Amino acid sequence: MLARLSRSRRSLDGSLLLCSLSLWTLSSCEETPVPRGPLVPPDQSASNVPVFAPVRSPEPPSDEARTVMEKELLDKHGQAQRARIDRGLRQVAALWRKEDGDLASFVRQHFISDEKTLQKTHERLSEVLEQLDGHLYEAARELRRPTDTDTGPLSPLDTLLGSVDPSTHTVADLFASKVAFVVLLNFPLTTLSERLSDGEKWSREQWAQARLALRFARRVPADVQQRVSESVVAGERYIASYNLFMHHLLDEKGRRLWPKGLRLISHWNLRDEMRADYADPDGVSKQRTIAKAMTRIVEQSIPAAVIDNPRVDWNPFSNQVTMAPTEEVEADAPPLRPMAQDKLGEREPDRRYALLLGQAEAQRQLDPYSPTAKTLIERSFQLSREMPEQQVVRQLAEICESPLVRQVAARAERQLGRKLQPHDLWFAGFRSRGKVPESELDALTRKRYPTAQAFAADLPSLLQKLSFSPERAKFLAEHIRVDASRGAGHAMQALRRGDFPRLRTRIGALGMDYKGYNIAVHELGHNVEQVFSLYEVGDTLLAGVPNNAFTEALAFVFQQRDMELLGLQKPDAATIHRRVLADFWDTWELAGVSLVEIATWHFMYEHPEATPAELRAEVVRLAKETWNHYYAPVLGGKDELLLGIYSHMIQNTLYLPDYPIGHLIAAQIEEHMAKQPAGSLGKEFERMAKLGQLTPDLWMKNATGAPIQTAPLLRMTEAALKALP
Repeated sequence: MLARLSRSRRSLDGSLLLCSLSLWTLSSCEETPVPRGPLVPPDQSASNVPVFAPVRSPEPPSDEARTVMEKELLDKHGQAQRARIDRGLRQVAALWRKEDGDLASFVRQHFISDEKTLQKTHERLSEVLEQLDGHLYEAARELRRPTDTDTGPLSPLDTLLGSVDPSTHTVADLFASKVAFVVLLNFPLTTLSERLSDGEKWSREQWAQARLALRFARRVPADVQQRVSESVVAGERYIASYNLFMHHLLDEKGRRLWPKGLRLISHWNLRDEMRADYADPDGVSKQRTIAKAMTRIVEQSIPAAVIDNPRVDWNPFSNQVTMAPTEEVEADAPPLRPMAQDKLGEREPDRRYALLLGQAEAQRQLDPYSPTAKTLIERSFQLSREMPEQQVVRQLAEICESPLVRQVAARAERQLGRKLQPHDLWFAGFRSRGKVPESELDALTRKRYPTAQAFAADLPSLLQKLSFSPERAKFLAEHIRVDASRGAGHAMQALRRGDFPRLRTRIGALGMDYKGYNIAVHELGHNVEQVFSLYEVGDTLLAGVPNNAFTEALAFVFQQRDMELLGLQKPDAATIHRRVLADFWDTWELAGVSLVEIATWHFMYEHPEATPAELRAEVVRLAKETWNHYYAPVLGGKDELLLGIYSHMIQNTLYLPDYPIGHLIAAQIEEHMAKQPAGSLGKEFERMAKLGQLTPDLWMKNATGAPIQTAPLLRMTEAALKALP
């Protein structure tokens, strides 16, 4: 589930703000498209992807001019300030432009050597940026409210309003007003290596000042930033309309396996449906059918007419499309718009990959304005995650290559009574809910939570079941708002004290089904972290957690207790061990998906002229290659494409690695929690969430005593295998 803007301290970078508003363990934030005729698919043309003009190159002042200014400042402030003067001038000069005016006059007026004045400047900036960030974020949230939440039919105007980003010009304005340069002149702009090597010795004040300066590490023109925002919104809109009406998805024998009205978004709901089907007598047939549909989506052989259309039937095995019999069409289906029968089978154009290329092109527009991280790949790992790419890839490979995979798979086969198949990538039988029919869980959650308000009213009780004291549960519930989501679900962070995080999940006409409830519990984990990491972090320049993987990890802590919160089981030792196996299996699944996405972005940077068809071929190749190497020996099948189905690849930019990293962090947190006294989950969760935005390994050291490792998850998995009969 996406935690919007929860990965870090609020950023005035417009792309981060809008992406955070538009961004999901695995839920989504998508919007419902404007209603259209069932046989007229959405605009799938590759030409609809934004085309961007060349970027402008920065023009910093000369070294000679900087030397003159340095001498003047030394004469005025003394040799004791030499290091600060040198650093500040270099930081300002790197981003100063001719149109900014007289640099010498600026530094003469704004360099601060007095400690008390420097501290007051720090405090003032912390206060004002919190308000600026917070109110801009609230404005953007209101603009997107109809597209994000279930407020009824979406109008064309709402779609346009949802694409407006009020923060687009804020960074440019702060540079133009010279506020950003005051920060760069007086506070240290640190490198990742410095934060990793020296951060453990820093005070909270030093960390806050480091985060302050990092906000202005890049100076991106507003028009370039807007292009990034446009590329993200284009991907979101495409994914938001990518639903399949399951009653019209036929299996190999042409049978209808699902009831009328079930409309599932790709990939989130399709994946969750496969997980639920383990408790269904027709489960294998359903799973094979969904897996084949996913394959068609990845390779773009899916007929365009079947997307979000309840008036046609589709057999993904034969790829045949026919008009659905009148009696099989949903009563509330929109009116039929004529389409020639010979057009029904036309495949979806390579829109999926054209949009991905559009995001890559938009990100390349940012590259010249990011001198320390010159590609989206570097920015993703060095700036956003603050984890070296090599470290992440190594840890993902450690999971994929672990001999424990085969041992866990053997247990799954014994449980299923058959050999594993490719769709068992999403095996859910280790979790207790895999033994409970989805229909029973749906009935329970719908009765308990008929509306968003009912779930909101139950928050204090749910939080107390998670061992938060009545006082803390009340405090948290008062600071969280619950909305019915138009999409699958997301958590939206508040960015100033006085505003409140939003918990959003899909709630149908009959109430919250189990999928919606499971997502809601995950999002609740995000929201609780968001409340603590804003309201109780101290200096709000440190608000948040190190990166998205951490808020995902903390949300996993809540999500894996969803059945307990329903009162269906107590967490005995066997339950905990099965939960560990499930987490290991999920991490293994997501590790391969992430490796495919990372490799895809390397390909796009190495082949900037690639066409959508060429990118499609490469993603297909990467998905097959990764599957054959890591997954086929365990799940069978050759050249499977399931690792390429994740919608994050299209609507988010290099986000997927946060999930397996999040599982590693969650396992390490759980291992730590297991050593604590009973009933201390709430207190420990709060202590960790209040650590703020440190570097990942430092946060983990403070939280659990060790940096991020694969070892805790592997240890727990091995112990679970030995303990379970």
